[in-house]
Amino acid sequence: MATQQKIRPVILAGGTGTRLWPMSRLLSPKQFMPLAGAKTMLADTALRVGDAARFLPPIVLCNEEYRFIVAEQMRALGLKPDAIVLEPMARNTAPAVAVAALLAAKNDPSTPLLLLPADHVIAKGDKFLAAIASALPAAAAGKLMTFGIPPSRAETGYGYIKRGSALGASTPDCHAVERFVEKPDAATAERYLKEGGYDWNSGIFLFRADKYLAELQALQPAILEACEQAIAKGANDLDFFRLDKEAFAAAPSISIDYAVMEHTKDAGVVPADIGWNDVGAWDALWQIGKKDDDGNVALGDVVAIDSKNSYLRSESGKLLATVGIEDLVVVVTDDAVLVSEMGKAQDVKKVVDWLNQQGREEPRSHTTVFRPWGSYRGIDIGERHQVKHIMVKPGGILSLQWHHHRAEHWVVVSGRAQVTKGDEIIMLNENESVYIPIGTKHRLENPGKMPLHLIEVQSGGYLGEDDIVRIEDTYGRS
Repeated sequence: MATQQKIRPVILAGGTGTRLWPMSRLLSPKQFMPLAGAKTMLADTALRVGDAARFLPPIVLCNEEYRFIVAEQMRALGLKPDAIVLEPMARNTAPAVAVAALLAAKNDPSTPLLLLPADHVIAKGDKFLAAIASALPAAAAGKLMTFGIPPSRAETGYGYIKRGSALGASTPDCHAVERFVEKPDAATAERYLKEGGYDWNSGIFLFRADKYLAELQALQPAILEACEQAIAKGANDLDFFRLDKEAFAAAPSISIDYAVMEHTKDAGVVPADIGWNDVGAWDALWQIGKKDDDGNVALGDVVAIDSKNSYLRSESGKLLATVGIEDLVVVVTDDAVLVSEMGKAQDVKKVVDWLNQQGREEPRSHTTVFRPWGSYRGIDIGERHQVKHIMVKPGGILSLQWHHHRAEHWVVVSGRAQVTKGDEIIMLNENESVYIPIGTKHRLENPGKMPLHLIEVQSGGYLGEDDIVRIEDTYGRS
């Protein structure tokens, strides 16, 4: 494979993962979290295709809210994406891939694109690379290849692909797609499993950039035109490329399956036993997790007495203790507890929908919120006051700003802070503090080589995050 044309990975990092609440939230969804291992799912995805002998730097697509999370996680891996493209609104996978194909085609129209959702688990990396190597010749010849997962059970939560005849002697592992099948009922899924020749639709694709664009021109010209305009009218912003909002909004919101794969005459599939899981809900993490003798997956500070076949996770530092339970999901964060029957794990989305209807903050963000300069965590909130733990990474600089309604008091816990207060520049060391009155121009910086930790006490009549008037911002947010 090393002597063949290099592949451009296209990583889709825009999902919200509501079925994995309370870990996955709108501002920090599942792909940015270490749900299935020590690294985040985005990091695992990027490293999977990190071999420079086989792969070009990736194109990553996400929405604006996730831009700094993506950039920071790529930086931490030592990877520099070819582009981080910001979608102004969700338009599903067909337009997203069109944007990536148009960008890739500027350098080489024949570039093979490997489309990868950022929230999948692939346990067998070597077999994954082997499957890509098997599919590449067919993709280079003009086929739109997908990867079918041999089914291990009569699953009703996935779409299926019916394999057709082999594509040819030169590509013995590649088959034509006879048809794509919607998510079946239980009886139909049992029949597929018994008959054979059906694979789960992984949502991973490999094809030439120019081939995909040609198929779009024939099948979905409105998508292609909208994406061309969104790029032409788009602009670079720091390390990101912003698509034009009005132009991109004109693209029909449709998946690559519906837009292209189900209609093209050139769809192919490679059966790929790669340890794949799309981690759609908590029961999926139980299936792939390391179980104890009672069938429990326990993560964090957990004590399970007479408990069986359950997924038990404490992310809060609090002790999670269970007695006499079976087939449950119990997940504890510092501001929420989820308890669900294992078989009802898909319905967690209903909880998120209800919370959103009530205007609650829990579906939107964790108590720890990540920013390009570091993070902050809510510790306490009450009438006219709020307390936060702020971490500023080395070299991190908050915006120069002021507030209409609140004053702030900062106490340095560790590290060194440079504070702008009005026209003053103040240096603070451990155990030193500063008071910022309402309406005072101020800025916080970490000039050191170690993370800066401080406690912020806010007081005033309104404490919302929208009470920030940015005068100047290193990260383009003013």
